[in-house]
Amino acid sequence: MSFSSVNISVEAPIENQIQEISYDGIEIYQPPLTLSESLAKYAQKIDFSKTTDVDLKKEEAVEEAKSDSDSKDAFQSSLWPWDSVRNKLRNAHQEICVLADVLTVAKDKRYMVLDPVQREPLETKPMVQIYARKKALAGAANVLLAGAEKLKTSQNEVARNRTTPDFHIELLRLRQNWRLKKVSNMIIGDLSYRTAGSKFMQTGTFEVTKAEEDEKIGSPPSSPLPGGGQPTKPSSALKVTIPSELQGVAYIEVLCQKDTEDLCSANINLLGSGAPSSNPDMHWQQKLEAAQNVLFCKELFNQLAKEAVQLQAPIPHMVVGNQIVATILPGIQIIIALRHSTSGDKKPEKPTPSKGEHDHVLEHSLHQLLREVHHKNTHHPFPHPATGPLGPSKKRMMAGPMAADRYELLDMTKQETLLEQIIKQSQHCLMRMRTGYVLDTLAKECRDPLISSHWNTLNSPTQSCVKINISTHGYDAVCRTPLVIHVGEKSLKCICRDGKVMNLSYEPQEFRDLIFNHITQHQILAVQALAKTMGWQSLANSNHLGSGPVDPLGNATSCLLASPTGDRIIAVRCEAQYGGMQVSVAHSPRSDFFPSRLVTERKWEHLGGQFRDVRLDRMEGRNFLHKMELLMASLTSNS
Repeated sequence: MSFSSVNISVEAPIENQIQEISYDGIEIYQPPLTLSESLAKYAQKIDFSKTTDVDLKKEEAVEEAKSDSDSKDAFQSSLWPWDSVRNKLRNAHQEICVLADVLTVAKDKRYMVLDPVQREPLETKPMVQIYARKKALAGAANVLLAGAEKLKTSQNEVARNRTTPDFHIELLRLRQNWRLKKVSNMIIGDLSYRTAGSKFMQTGTFEVTKAEEDEKIGSPPSSPLPGGGQPTKPSSALKVTIPSELQGVAYIEVLCQKDTEDLCSANINLLGSGAPSSNPDMHWQQKLEAAQNVLFCKELFNQLAKEAVQLQAPIPHMVVGNQIVATILPGIQIIIALRHSTSGDKKPEKPTPSKGEHDHVLEHSLHQLLREVHHKNTHHPFPHPATGPLGPSKKRMMAGPMAADRYELLDMTKQETLLEQIIKQSQHCLMRMRTGYVLDTLAKECRDPLISSHWNTLNSPTQSCVKINISTHGYDAVCRTPLVIHVGEKSLKCICRDGKVMNLSYEPQEFRDLIFNHITQHQILAVQALAKTMGWQSLANSNHLGSGPVDPLGNATSCLLASPTGDRIIAVRCEAQYGGMQVSVAHSPRSDFFPSRLVTERKWEHLGGQFRDVRLDRMEGRNFLHKMELLMASLTSNS
């Protein structure tokens, strides 16, 4: 019985097939197949689908016909060489087919349906089930609690045995607040403000390493003091290495002085008002904050020094070492100095003498000026329309449609530098200090009338507002003179009671003269208002009296008052200098009138007699208006 076989050439071809012919004519042949590759090639030609006897018989008939027709066919053996392999594969195929049939019958219900057998229902008691579940939950809870207690105990033991915190935990805490990256085998951090918009060239890189064991343990603590000392804090597992130029403590000092006399000062220090001591064994968080503070102060001073050299001021600014000197007002200078001290400095800095009260507005603005520059570097206005360029402001984009002229365009390009803003705020600080000093001095000198000032709490760094009320004690409802002062950078803007606006310079004497002028006007207006309430008549008044002695500070004010019956006249003169109040009284009819050859009729005696001065210092009364009230009351009753 013959089986189907594969034609295998006994002799391999002499030459292999050509794989490629290069451009120079060199023929590259395919390498001959190995034994394993030949076996795999011949096995691919086997048709395992011919497994039935019918196929074998058909193949037999075909082979017999071929053998009869072709006498040159070689002798074939009675057994097929791959017969065992085919039989095993066929058996495996049959088993897989049977397994597939079993799965199909079990999965599809159209072949076989399994009906469940109903059992007799058991009586279930709900309370029994609840108790069983409760018991099971209690057992599970006990297991969880016991495990949690064991974990807690083990953690406490580890914490007691551990002298220093874990390195990875400390590194995780460090990464939460600072930017870190790994470079080869080192951990490098960055404490600069570049991500916030800073363009300072100096880098703020630091290196993070693991502290050595001897550094963790440290030296043994010294003997405690009799009063008891604080327990030593456990050292950190991290060691932070900071560049030498960022070590120590730094702050920027701003000082306004006049003839070596300090007027106001402010210190900028991100770590607080007091300068912390530079301790090499401090915690890494404090060390990094101190280094970042040094970098911030250096960047701020570098920007101010660059602007001081570039600005063209009437009096040139001077930059000497770590100090900037600029003139803000005639005879008054502002000094901006960078103070930087490191732990390696053996000679301590000369202690700064105690200054007056710090100007919190100026101290706060020193922080905000550089922050604002950082914010503008990262936050650009959106273009309008969306296809427009990125960078110009909305006002600049609207310059074309709004037909802006050349001067408006130049104003849009002008920007105030940090030094100009600090100088303007220092000028305003000085003007506010002078205004407050003048008001306080006048309030102490002038007891009648009273001067009260109310400073507005909502102010800008370059403009403040103060409201001044001039009133007399006990007669607030009779007359009150309000006055509003806008304190600017180099000038004062005064809004009077009648709406008149007056602009004053930075000289405090002008503001002092203005207050004295309003005091005299208040006295005259208050006397007239009091006379009206008592029935007296105001005959005349003048804010600029031209008669009498010349006042060095300005013109005197006066008024004439007549009694209800008209037989008494009071003349009040108030000089611009404080304390110059003069009161005179005239009687009508005249007691010293005698008819003469020229004046014979008695009616001329009602013109009034000569004015006689009243000595106010001898009169009873709390203040000037009280004395005038008593005087008018006495003259009215006598009439």
